[in-house]
Amino acid sequence: MTEKRETIPWDALRERTLPRLERRDLDRADKERCDRVRRAMLAMQRASWEQGVAAQACLEEGDAELTILMAREAVLRQGSDGRLAQLGNDPGITDPGAAGEAVIFAALATGDASLARGAERMLAFFLHEAPRSASGVLLHQIPSSYGELWSDSFYMAPPFLALAGRPKEAVEQIRGLRNRLWIADRQLFAHRYSEGRACFVREAAWGVGNGWAAAGMARTLSYIPAGMGMEREELCRYVREVLFGCLAHQRGDGLFHDVVDDPSTFVETNLSQMLAFTIYRGVAAGWLDPALRPRAEGLRSAALSRVDASGLVQGVCSSPSFDRPGTAAEGQAFFLMMEAARGASAGMSP
Repeated sequence: MTEKRETIPWDALRERTLPRLERRDLDRADKERCDRVRRAMLAMQRASWEQGVAAQACLEEGDAELTILMAREAVLRQGSDGRLAQLGNDPGITDPGAAGEAVIFAALATGDASLARGAERMLAFFLHEAPRSASGVLLHQIPSSYGELWSDSFYMAPPFLALAGRPKEAVEQIRGLRNRLWIADRQLFAHRYSEGRACFVREAAWGVGNGWAAAGMARTLSYIPAGMGMEREELCRYVREVLFGCLAHQRGDGLFHDVVDDPSTFVETNLSQMLAFTIYRGVAAGWLDPALRPRAEGLRSAALSRVDASGLVQGVCSSPSFDRPGTAAEGQAFFLMMEAARGASAGMSP
């Protein structure tokens, strides 16, 4: 069977090396806290998207060695169809793309052809093999006859597609997801939509799902070229809308309910981290007003209060079912990404 690959414009990416973020020195307490959170993250079992988001945390922190190790593991466990970081019978279609950014950066840093091949196989799966809706949007999981679109997918595929030289496809994926999942009168994203049934499977505005959308579009913006100015402004507008839509429901303690606009649901931690990351990233990149940075600081303070002595971020949507408060690799990773993005935005004040 011929291996399917899709060319990535490696020469154009040569200048993108593993990031060395210019950020303030962490004080001792912050450094020790991040060390505990990172250690706990690495101790956790991880599904494909969890491996991806953990690798992204290493990438954001500028840890080249750990990023490369995480990328190698994602490629080692690449499926025959090109999906990265496979364990067992993984139904995820877009989830494996979360590891793609780290694999590309690791390939650039090492010159390892096996890593480059792994990234190109992941890209080929998205472009040629992955099931899509009638309008061309990647389905979230291996479909039944009622294939679904999930808000999680904002984060999983578009950033990788944009970095891999397919920014127009990345924007089209975001537009397609938003067309199905955005609830304009609530200014929030629903969680799941069935293409086959033409209705919501879960109309609830899941907090972490809105966080995936905001953070995913923020990451995608990092890779949309300056020549696509209209598309960049479009994505900036989408991020601002969901950001303010969520912030309208922030609790007095800085956290949110699991379903953002339903106070009967449990109090959840990770959305605060995801939105703080998004704000810090947007402020540092210049597409969010620096006046929002204090809001990120408040979100961060709420998250800090949820880190226990073992470095576990408590109260996030808990693995493996994500329907109750507890701990999860993605909660650990977003704490680290929040801290790295905060450092990159230091000095960006109103």
